[in-house]
Amino acid sequence: MTVYAIAQLRMTDRAAYDRYQAKFFEVFKKFSGRLLSADESPLIVEGAWDRDKLVLMSFPDEAAFRAWADSPEYLEIAKDRKAGAQSVVLLAKGFVLAP
Repeated sequence: MTVYAIAQLRMTDRAAYDRYQAKFFEVFKKFSGRLLSADESPLIVEGAWDRDKLVLMSFPDEAAFRAWADSPEYLEIAKDRKAGAQSVVLLAKGFVLAP
């Protein structure tokens, strides 16, 4: 079942986050995820939002997400993400649609 990883970020150290971002695709492309959106200006349609960036990714299943998120390569670059931004990361299950 497809899963969606949603990250909501508040920047705290832009230089550290930029280092992470510069290495992100090199690591991400080794896994079966798809980057669907990385928006620093999402349109707030309803409610309040106190973050600076939204990232939306999809993976074929939770195992594929975990393979990426727990990989030594990602954990190494994630140090800069954690140093550069406060994050809320959610994993949401997709629907299985009947024909």
